Amino acid sequence: MPELPRISGDEAIKTFKKLGFYEARQKGSHVVMRREDRGCVIPRHKNLAIGTLKNAIRQAGITDDEFVAACKGK
Repeated sequence: MPELPRISGDEAIKTFKKLGFYEARQKGSHVVMRREDRGCVIPRHKNLAIGTLKNAIRQAGITDDEFVAACKGK
């Protein structure tokens, strides 16, 4: 299992967009990302806690490996 990167909320949103998600809506600093019938909530904070990022990845129905590969631009 790869180590999740320490990234901001905006960087996480860009990575989820690479994986085919889109911004469905935003309320305050929280953005709801959707892809087909799956979705996740990303807070637009400077630094996301690893647990928060891991939970968003789980909600989205993707693996840590997929997220890290997309984050690195592979």
